[in-house]
Amino acid sequence: FCVKYISFSLFKTLTMSDSTVSYETCPTSAPFFGFMGVTAALCFANIGAAYGTAKSGVGIASMGVMHPGLVMKNIIPVVMAGGVGIFGL
Repeated sequence: FCVKYISFSLFKTLTMSDSTVSYETCPTSAPFFGFMGVTAALCFANIGAAYGTAKSGVGIASMGVMHPGLVMKNIIPVVMAGGVGIFGL
């Protein structure tokens, strides 16, 4: 959002005729870069969640082979990686 600046003359009495209103316009590319930032954040959050889920899945698979009784304890990283993806949205 662009900011509206109101500057008053300090040496004169403050009346409406003495105040000057100027608008700083945003560049036309500002919305593009804003939405590209949102897109990048969304993509990186979900790529990270997918990577975390994949790494956790490999760990759970190997844990199921070596120690089958501890598989349910190792579901926590998968849930946490899914939370990263949800909070990235």
